[in-house]
Amino acid sequence: MTLDVNTVPYTLRIGPRARHGRPEGKMTASSHLSAAAVAPPAWARRSTNLAKAITAELVERIVRGVHQPGTPLPPEPALCETFAVSRTVVREAVKILQEKGLVQVRQGTGTIVTAPSEWDMLDELVLGATIAEDESLAILDDVVVTRRVLESDMANVAARQVDEETLDRLRAQVDRMDELVGDHVTYEEHDREFHDTIMRASGNRVARAVVRSLQSQVIRTAAYLGRTERALCVASNAGHRRIYERIAAHDPAGAAEAMFTHITDAWLVRRSGPEPSRLQR
Repeated sequence: MTLDVNTVPYTLRIGPRARHGRPEGKMTASSHLSAAAVAPPAWARRSTNLAKAITAELVERIVRGVHQPGTPLPPEPALCETFAVSRTVVREAVKILQEKGLVQVRQGTGTIVTAPSEWDMLDELVLGATIAEDESLAILDDVVVTRRVLESDMANVAARQVDEETLDRLRAQVDRMDELVGDHVTYEEHDREFHDTIMRASGNRVARAVVRSLQSQVIRTAAYLGRTERALCVASNAGHRRIYERIAAHDPAGAAEAMFTHITDAWLVRRSGPEPSRLQR
């Protein structure tokens, strides 16, 4: 089997040279210069998987529009030179891009960048890069609308089948958040726990997984977090208490409505310049 030198960590590739007449671990000045000339970039040497590292960079470039939809990616030799890696690594990166829906490999025409409508928006890299480039907040609007639909339905189901232990937990969470309105960081952690308790109570593992996947991409985004003053936490928890009360009353329609209103109102307060058409019923 042939070992591809570009896929071997730099520190391993200097080992054999050290054993040819030189003490282990020592290199001459000329050896240092020679190794530096052939070594891949520092970021590549640190990566445990070059293909994934290159994929992440290409995802960002495609989302930023460096490579436009309908146009081909640079050919393999150009990508190999750009990233200082082998064709094997580039081909693996292109394969991953294809799995994410960002490119399509066509015989005779090369690797073509696809339209955004074809991208896998639940993919961590794709969603993260899209959020980072979206100054209009349209993608965050979409995240909120998706959350609202799924969590409203899960609140409806939770109100039908919730047990006393879960109700006690929800009540304790709401009471605790009343005490945390002056500490928005800790408050937000408990906020997510409250919503997750309801999602668990619904038993809908798929919907919960989608919401959690979306949340994981936006919870550290300043544009999504928005304003954090105490009064907003107070208003937010009033919404939580209404949700809890409707679930405790075993009122499915009321619980769904309370969740729908809470998610909508909380986002419209946090974001700047809301677009009502994107958030209306």
